Amino acid sequence: MPIDSLLSSLGNPLRAKLLLEIHARGQATAKQLGERFYDIPQPTLYRHLKRMHEEGVLRVAGERRVRGTLEKAYALQDDLEAGVQEMLQKNDGELYLRLFTQYMLGVAAEFQEYAARPGIDILRDGSGFTLAPVYATTEELTKTLTQIGALLQPLLANEPGGERRLHNLCIITTPPKAKPNEKE
Repeated sequence: MPIDSLLSSLGNPLRAKLLLEIHARGQATAKQLGERFYDIPQPTLYRHLKRMHEEGVLRVAGERRVRGTLEKAYALQDDLEAGVQEMLQKNDGELYLRLFTQYMLGVAAEFQEYAARPGIDILRDGSGFTLAPVYATTEELTKTLTQIGALLQPLLANEPGGERRLHNLCIITTPPKAKPNEKE
């Protein structure tokens, strides 16, 4: 799978949501995605799924007939995890920066869309961001991030509806700062 296609999809907030949902489920149909993301118009949803399939980001994991229509179940390409692992094994800093940049562009686009809406209420809507400078070892960071992941598990299982609206929690751990007089 071309990494540029994956990065492009991750940089698009709508596609990133679809990819995360498909990843969480293992595979999903357009109908299931439409039910989960009711704010995405059906033609837009189908257009993005088709494009991600054509670009090699998604594959058709199965098909079945439903009332005369062929329903496709989409899954991430099998080599996606291998591509990320390869990036990590090679310690490809340029690719890592590109991936992070696309991620940040996607987050910025979500804030841009929100800020342009009439009648926002930042506190009521539960929007915000924070920074917590910490001194920690890699092991301490890993333990803390694992604990945060465990805290998020119940929220990840929630279905939309009622007062529940989609929020994306973005956790970024920056690279360590160099010590004074330390060579990079």
